[in-house]
Amino acid sequence: MVFRISTAVAALVLTAPITVLPAAAKPAGPSKVIAMVDTDNDGTIDLKEVTAVASAAFDKLEKDADGTLDAKELKGRISKASLKAADPDSDGTLDKKEYLAVVESLFKAADPDNDGTLEAKELKSKAGKSLTALLK
Repeated sequence: MVFRISTAVAALVLTAPITVLPAAAKPAGPSKVIAMVDTDNDGTIDLKEVTAVASAAFDKLEKDADGTLDAKELKGRISKASLKAADPDSDGTLDKKEYLAVVESLFKAADPDNDGTLEAKELKSKAGKSLTALLK
């Protein structure tokens, strides 16, 4: 069941259009993202490192203490269509588990060589850029 939900979320999130961020809100370049996330200083980021940063980003964005992020709190990090696709309970919000499922799906999509890590060049992909937007 969890695999089905994860697969469905991944398929929907990756096919839904991702909002293009305004110039002022564009994520940092790949090298800066790696420096920010890479706690073991190996020059790449793995899912554990990304999940830790994404969890902290969720907590920072979650202003109204209801345990979820709505479109306003997400501040354009994902499109309305992507939000809807990543929201299996259709309540118009993402709880932390749903948010982290999106992050994991984007991480996997940005890792075409399936080595479990992302390098700067992989963060330049569409999925990598979308992932980066969710980490800030």
